Amino acid sequence: MEKSSPQSRSSTRRNFLHTAAASGALGVLPWSRAVHAAGSDMVKIALSGCGGRGTGALADALSNSVGGNVQLIALHDAFGDRIENCLRAISARFPDKVDVPPDRRFTDLDGYQHLTETGADIILDCSPPGFRPMHFEHYVQAGKHVFMEKPLAVDAPGFRRMLAANEQAKAKGLRVAVGHHLRHELKHKEMISRIWNGEIGRITHLRVYFNSSGVWVRPRKPDQTEMQYQVNNWYYFTWLSGDHIVEQHVHDLDVMNWMMGNRHPVTAQGLGGRQFRVGKDYGEIFDHHAVEFTYEDGTKGFSYCRHIPGCWDSFSEHAHGTKGFVSIEGHGHAIIQVEGRDPVRVERGPDGHGLEWDDFLKAHLNGEAYNEVDHTILGTMTAILGRMATYSGQIVTWDEAVASQLDLSPSGYTWDAEPQPKPGPDGIYPCAMPGQTKAY
Repeated sequence: MEKSSPQSRSSTRRNFLHTAAASGALGVLPWSRAVHAAGSDMVKIALSGCGGRGTGALADALSNSVGGNVQLIALHDAFGDRIENCLRAISARFPDKVDVPPDRRFTDLDGYQHLTETGADIILDCSPPGFRPMHFEHYVQAGKHVFMEKPLAVDAPGFRRMLAANEQAKAKGLRVAVGHHLRHELKHKEMISRIWNGEIGRITHLRVYFNSSGVWVRPRKPDQTEMQYQVNNWYYFTWLSGDHIVEQHVHDLDVMNWMMGNRHPVTAQGLGGRQFRVGKDYGEIFDHHAVEFTYEDGTKGFSYCRHIPGCWDSFSEHAHGTKGFVSIEGHGHAIIQVEGRDPVRVERGPDGHGLEWDDFLKAHLNGEAYNEVDHTILGTMTAILGRMATYSGQIVTWDEAVASQLDLSPSGYTWDAEPQPKPGPDGIYPCAMPGQTKAY
């Protein structure tokens, strides 16, 4: 399904990721064949991050439809109760596919390192995104195949670490999947193909949305250190989640780039803040962002995400062209309307969360090359670029964002380490202030 982008492109493009991104446009990157095939009938997997997404990813792997004999052999989470909750849920559903004795259940912030010592073939990394670059580096150094959730980083230093680690993964012939399930949804593949075939003409603008009521809240416990509290309540701290424009809206921003031929925007400007979600339990992130992205050819992408209950919700992506438009519901149907023709509706089909594992395991069982990082990491960096714009209130360029030295990391990765965000005297964490906060 490799086709040229629908937009005109400059031959002097200075995008250091362009070649790799374009080659991985709609699926697997065509690297040389992996050094080793699967080698045995059983595929042993281990998980870091035993929350809802991690438990769901396990279920998708264990219930794959490509005949992979997958067994769970180890678990890691910063908190032991989550390991036990995950283990109970997965064991109840897949009693014959779980073998995780107590000595293969690892806790604390460094417990992920022990997963590589268990004999697992594939490591699933579903821990908070702020840990992703550090975890991925360790798994690659240990020679493990990896499935990791999106986003791939929360700041520019993390983005650069991921790129470097992925080069090592490719050199070692490691297979790497990324949890952008929309890339595997049948209706998304069909609509992107139609866009790339020119059915809606030249793209004039795009719209993408992730508006919802928000997510869980985990109040502070009396005996927690600041580090424990923030890791437990990770969604509300930018160094751990990237803010919800990075953690959730990255799905839509990845599709926006995909619609544009796996190209990234070159500038962003926008606005955002927190209006509803203010208080001791909500950390430092915004509850709404609106960003105007501009691509190299001048095409505009309009991005909206909101976490406020009682409002219009939407998880969708839309491309408007000179001949028509495409609208895709994230977890629903898709429609293409071309001028002079009846609209065509495409139903969702199977859930992409399952399909992404089928595609990954099929490649693994066949010993085929598989790497989804180079094209999906553009979505992560696009989301970071958007956050830089909304936090600062400035126009930020892609090159400025990628080169940023703004590192959100804590002083270390132990329970007594010091995260950068601190609550004020009233217990409320200050948030970014457009016009005052530095962009990068």
